Amino acid sequence: MRNTARDMDIRVGTSGYSFDDWKGNFYPDRIEKGKMLDVYAKHFPTVEINSTYYGIPHPRVFDNMLKKVPEGFDFIVKAPGPVTHKRTGIEADVATFKDAVRPLSEAGRLSGVLAQYPFSFKFSPATLDYVSQCRSILDPHPLFVEFRHDSWVNRAMYDRLRAEGIGYVCVDEPQLRGLLKPDCFATTDTAYIRLHGRNAEQWWNGGALRYDYNYSDDELQHWKEKVRKIMLKVKRAYVFFNNCHEGQAASNAMQFAAMVKD
Repeated sequence: MRNTARDMDIRVGTSGYSFDDWKGNFYPDRIEKGKMLDVYAKHFPTVEINSTYYGIPHPRVFDNMLKKVPEGFDFIVKAPGPVTHKRTGIEADVATFKDAVRPLSEAGRLSGVLAQYPFSFKFSPATLDYVSQCRSILDPHPLFVEFRHDSWVNRAMYDRLRAEGIGYVCVDEPQLRGLLKPDCFATTDTAYIRLHGRNAEQWWNGGALRYDYNYSDDELQHWKEKVRKIMLKVKRAYVFFNNCHEGQAASNAMQFAAMVKD
């Protein structure tokens, strides 16, 4: 059955929520870190947790997060860095990660794991097999994969992800050589979009300024049409804004959420 405008399940949020430079724009000036999720959850129904890429927390961290969000709020959690970047000797990290997210999983609030591979991770039969390995070791959690190199956009990748139930992550990022175009397609019944901003001058420098970008109404409108079109083929779409510098992600996410309701 195809979705109609009235029943489209489009979940809009941001890639992270606990940023000091969101104080005074999205958050009150003097908010404590421990209160940020309470405020965030009043505006959005979902969030990406990216801090797990850098370090895996104790399970009680996620248990405490659950106490701050309303019923129906869900989480996507990023895979640890060793899984996507080191790619060898990862068994202990995976076991610790799966234990950490257990409170979310048991509560039915973990909607997937995001694996973001680096630009240096280019398509080959061996790397494609590694993506399949990630799906296996992270089972039973749904896996969504983001590639940074455009060599991945090919039929072999598409067919493998569809066959194994791995979600493809569509991206919006600067149109620089080797990066992906802003295509919008899905390999499962869940579409997944990450908007990183288009700060071409800072992209290769890394750091927070890479994500210093404020989407225009026209740019958001363009993505609205893409999302509405793909919703005719899937059951749900996640749209996460990662242009997190100085709260621009939260502002753009609220704008976009209002747009897709029209």
